[in-house]
Amino acid sequence: MAEIRYTEEFLRRYKELPLSIQKKAERREKLFHENPYHSSLKTEKLQPAEREYWSFRVDRNYRIIFRFGGNNTIYFITCGHHNWIYRYLLSH
Repeated sequence: MAEIRYTEEFLRRYKELPLSIQKKAERREKLFHENPYHSSLKTEKLQPAEREYWSFRVDRNYRIIFRFGGNNTIYFITCGHHNWIYRYLLSH
């Protein structure tokens, strides 16, 4: 099983999420930990592909952005509303 590590960006943004979304995110993270490609997560590689960012759904509006690292490690980069996430990715 992969180890999940959290960036400071992710931890800061997570605390800003509504409590109901945090609870959903916790349930989705457990599912992700068991199988990052579970169909209900809608895991997808984001563009541009060479940046190696991936996302999965917390719900219809919220996403978690992550990257696969070496040594069986996954880095959660950030999280937030779908619209904000894609603006964030364009600026980084």
